[in-house]
Amino acid sequence: MERNFLTAEDLATALRAGEVTSADLTDETIACIEKDDEAINAICVPDFDRARVAARRADEARARGEDRPLLGIPVTVKESYNIAGLATTWGMPLHRNYLPAEDAVQVSRLKAAGAVVLGKTNVPVGLQDIQSFNELYGTTNNPWHHGRTSGGSSGGSAAALASGFGALSIGSDLAGSLRTPAHFCGVYAHKPTLGLAATRGMVAPGALALPTELDLAVVGPMARSARDLMLLLDVMAGPDPLTLGVAHDVTLPPARHDRLSDFRVLVLDEHPLIPTGAAVRAGVNRVADALVDGGAGVERHSSLLPDLTEAALLYTLLLFSGSVARFPVEAFEQLQDRAAQLGADDQSLDATRLRGMVFSHRDWIEANSRRELHRYGWRQLFAEFDAVVCPITPTPAFSHDHNPDPRERRIDIDGVEYPYFDQLVWAGLATMPGLPATAIPTGPSPEGLPVGVQLIGPMFEDRTPLRLAELLEQKIGGFQAPK
Repeated sequence: MERNFLTAEDLATALRAGEVTSADLTDETIACIEKDDEAINAICVPDFDRARVAARRADEARARGEDRPLLGIPVTVKESYNIAGLATTWGMPLHRNYLPAEDAVQVSRLKAAGAVVLGKTNVPVGLQDIQSFNELYGTTNNPWHHGRTSGGSSGGSAAALASGFGALSIGSDLAGSLRTPAHFCGVYAHKPTLGLAATRGMVAPGALALPTELDLAVVGPMARSARDLMLLLDVMAGPDPLTLGVAHDVTLPPARHDRLSDFRVLVLDEHPLIPTGAAVRAGVNRVADALVDGGAGVERHSSLLPDLTEAALLYTLLLFSGSVARFPVEAFEQLQDRAAQLGADDQSLDATRLRGMVFSHRDWIEANSRRELHRYGWRQLFAEFDAVVCPITPTPAFSHDHNPDPRERRIDIDGVEYPYFDQLVWAGLATMPGLPATAIPTGPSPEGLPVGVQLIGPMFEDRTPLRLAELLEQKIGGFQAPK
């Protein structure tokens, strides 16, 4: 395998053994980006000069006997993270000249761990799409098929990893923004437990970088192997020192099991609100077969599973209630007028999205109480199971669709069209209760596109789905470089 496609773990071993320098790795990766990224458009804000300086300093530190978790390893960062002196726009032309003065807390942690930051990766406008395109930076293509999306909103990061542009990347996830691009591009990602990793500085351009507690969103790692996810999560995990006044330190419980045969897994491939396409269903079944072959306990149904329809509607309400918080008054009033015209019996996802946009605080408190009941249900389920395997979206990567009105877009599932945003229900299954979820590749679709699934684990037991991901990687294979 080309060195640009080696895992961070393998690169760290080579660096420690003196087989390669960080300066050489960095130059090789930059050369790869300059050669191949014109067709992919993953790296929207390069920072090559500072990366070369950081690489030389990493080599000097290693020569002095230093050894840090990511010392000398080239990485990328999602555009939405503040990096001092680099543009942070969230794909919005209004903010094309905004340069933050300090790094986001996770960028600081990357640098403290010795990583060499190559630059920033592309995102959708305002991070609010399942694709990654905007007027400032253009469209990020899927490395497996340039006519398909790389996903969003961490689509640039997933495309960069699949293309060999750095060994690791950091992204964020509110509606599958880590997991969907990983699924579409054939790489790994981990949505941590809500609140596990500090988010300060992953903030809209111009806003103060405050240590706020987010309702649904998390920041997390992306990589080309399951073990690399754990390596990067160990760097990222921990509270914000501005919130708790403590140092960056967190101890996660160990994985529940070390062997595949000890895992108890619930496998899901059907959702009441949207069908699962044949390619994704096949990916779920490949994982299920590997689990059975490895001696794991596998079930397809459980009365303990919280109601999927209610979970999807509740997630949709919570997600869209936050999406319009800063809308102009006139636009918000128009939404209120539209919502008032909905019939009480209209429980579609479209209607639920509209109701969520005009939520009152009273509505939110009631929805949050229902979320706590779902969390209770998940605790009961995880007393019987160690993980849940299910789709991330119903299909592999779809063709670019830049219709300016997302409500007019459709997702094609085996020849039948469905509303574009309905595909979020699987991602919301883990997001709404705040559970950790690891996205893993399962092999190609009949068309040759990557297919991934997610492994959902118990709250604050992130190491359990990550260990299962590692065991499955050994069983069915992992990342494959695009042809």
